[in-house]
Amino acid sequence: MTPEPFISVKGLTKTFKGAAKPALDHLEIQIEKGQMVGLVGPDGSGKTTLLRLLIGLMDPDRGSISVMGFDSRRQAEKIQAATGYMPQKFGLYEDLTVLENMNLYADLRNSPKNEREVRFAQLLAFTDLGRFRGRLAGKLSGGMKQKLGLACVLIATPDLLLLDEPSVGVDPVSRRELWKMVTKLTGDGLTVVWGTSYLDEAEKCSTVILLHQGRALYVGPPDQALDRVNNRSFALSGLNQSDRRQTLMDLLKDGLVMDGLIQGGDIKIVTKENEPPPPQLGPWVNKKPSFEDAFVDILGGPTLGESALAAKMADKPKDGAIVVEAIHLTKRFGDFTAVDDYSFQIKRGHIFGLLGPNGAGKSTTFKMMCGLIRPTLGEAKIAGHSLALNPTKARSHVGYMAQKFSLYDQLSVLQNLTFFSGAYGLFGARQKEQIELMEEVFDLCPFLSLDAGLLPLGIKQRLALACAVMHQPDVLFLDEPTSGVDPLTRREFWLHINHLAIKGVTVMITTHFMEEAENCDLITLIYRGRDVASGTPDELKNLVKSPNLPNPTMEDAFIELIAQNNLHLVA
Repeated sequence: MTPEPFISVKGLTKTFKGAAKPALDHLEIQIEKGQMVGLVGPDGSGKTTLLRLLIGLMDPDRGSISVMGFDSRRQAEKIQAATGYMPQKFGLYEDLTVLENMNLYADLRNSPKNEREVRFAQLLAFTDLGRFRGRLAGKLSGGMKQKLGLACVLIATPDLLLLDEPSVGVDPVSRRELWKMVTKLTGDGLTVVWGTSYLDEAEKCSTVILLHQGRALYVGPPDQALDRVNNRSFALSGLNQSDRRQTLMDLLKDGLVMDGLIQGGDIKIVTKENEPPPPQLGPWVNKKPSFEDAFVDILGGPTLGESALAAKMADKPKDGAIVVEAIHLTKRFGDFTAVDDYSFQIKRGHIFGLLGPNGAGKSTTFKMMCGLIRPTLGEAKIAGHSLALNPTKARSHVGYMAQKFSLYDQLSVLQNLTFFSGAYGLFGARQKEQIELMEEVFDLCPFLSLDAGLLPLGIKQRLALACAVMHQPDVLFLDEPTSGVDPLTRREFWLHINHLAIKGVTVMITTHFMEEAENCDLITLIYRGRDVASGTPDELKNLVKSPNLPNPTMEDAFIELIAQNNLHLVA
């Protein structure tokens, strides 16, 4: 008799009241003990619903779930006792210290007090949080909070670990550390289901489950999924920095191309099935496909073509003028220096990437450049206007999409559009025209009466971008605009951003998706408030090229440059 799988999902269906379609629709999945399973899919595909069903927080409408031999309907408490579950918004108490949070979760798990000292010491060493045991959770960086969350769910030594997008908003250094910690646990026999929007993480898993509209479109090893895009991935090199953006936009309208990305000075495309690369450009070089290529292909590819947003945007002068300027910016909060003597310039129509680990000073820099906080020293200028001397004039040129969303969750989509258009000086017929344009461009009409706080993440991102651009600003500040969204949504955003840059809009962006940074004309890497490296994406990658790293990615460059500067600062 064949033994029952560690997790068995049969005919699983779950529909929420008022929803037009099931969140999960006749799902069939089997997971063996000790596997690392990547759970991926577009926003709203059913990932979070599946994880909640697996741990017995809700019951299926139809079908069955067996976890470790326990039925999720009748024996949910036994599943929960043997499972560590880390939801997207893990419940850390920010006014408690690291150690106090761990004690709280140990109490909730009825962990014997005489065993805690040894277990806590193991977890603090494992997560490298021993130095911070007395620090308030609210004072930790994003990566450290995720490590603390992981420590809390591991207190009871679970047999199954369910992680719902644990690396959202976490910088590449912390993300790699988190990944190494979890993969070590699978080596010790723990079974892990890792929900993620980072496809490079999924590619390292033993099994991938790709959900879309509640159905499993692919279940299996990630390398098998690559078979569908073999010999369809190509790269084009030798383009001028100024030409690559328009070349990609033209390629995306070509009937032969399924997907395309800027990779520094190169362009990468994936052609449609059985199609060669466009012959009018070349020479094309075969490129190894990634799981993200397969993911996008399985989902039918992104929406390609012109950006409807940019098409309605008036052209800005193509004069090469300096539009954004930071002059020796410094910001101190008491004894802590968040930004230290930081200067940069951005030309009209350029995309400037501000990269760095969590807590490096990126958001503080953004807030100074938008006039939301005053610098301790130095000056910020927008379109020649000083934010200190003429803040109203300077801000009128800026659209800002904040890291934590500047939306009002209790207002509807339409009320948010109306409020922000008024805040940006749009009234009467012009206001009505721009609101209707944003509804059309970002497909917001089905959601107009919904409160913003109830929107799926991808739709909330669209609304936030719509609110930032409806007044057609000269400068667009985007603080992690695609955090947590799937690759198709990211491509939709970058279709708009690249077209806006072609129109002459100046863009300043932060991101933890290093492949996004490849779109930038110039990147500055900031660490502990200081500029530690600047250049084009290819120049930064060349800085870390070595015999051990002959073809570094942008993520490799980020991690290596941070490591080099960390050693320098410690020394």
